[in-house]
Order: sequence, then structure tokens, then C-alpha cells
Amino acid sequence: MIKVNLDFLDHPERSGIYNVGSGKAATFNTVAATTINTCRAAEGLPPQTLAELVTSRVITYIPFPPAIAGRYQSYTEADLTRLRGAGYRAPMLSAEQGVARYVERLISTPTASA
Repeated sequence: MIKVNLDFLDHPERSGIYNVGSGKAATFNTVAATTINTCRAAEGLPPQTLAELVTSRVITYIPFPPAIAGRYQSYTEADLTRLRGAGYRAPMLSAEQGVARYVERLISTPTASA
């Protein structure tokens, strides 16, 4: 998203509200497995498949809360048509790439001492 903002800063003739995302849907399983495997890589451990993460109970599932059934949007996918039409051409990161970069950044950033 930062690259998109910087591109629009360089092109003040463009303005509007645009979807920004990968343009491809990603599951919660993908986000969870990528987060865990990025942490594992930082510890020098090999990645595990989703099945291995579930079998080892690193990932567990709970029933869907009835209180939000029918009101939860479980599928989203950014439509980049308007963004591309405005002239933004750079490739977007996949969910896996974006999550991994974010987790790596969190791991490498020193925490403030209390």
C-alpha cells in the first residue's frame, strides 16, 4: 500500500478512492500458516504444511460463532480495475509475501523497554 501511496504522490493529477490488495483472495489458513512458518524460519526451523500444523495442534479450529452467522463477509478479493485504470502498474504482493514481510519486520524490530 505504501508503494501505491508514493506513486500517487508522484502523480498528483490522479485522485480517487481505490481498492488496494493483491487482487487474489487468500484464506485464513494461508495467513496463519505463513505467519507460523515465517516465525519458524526465524528460528532456523523448516516450514510445515497446513496439515502438519493442524495435526500438531499449532493451528486449531473453533465453531463459527452463531452471533455473526450471516453477517460476516468470509470472502474478499480486491478489484484492482480502477487502480490499474488510473495508471498504477506495479505488481502487488501476494498475501503470503505481504504477511511474511510484515512478520519479519515485527521480529526484527527491537521492542521498547518498559
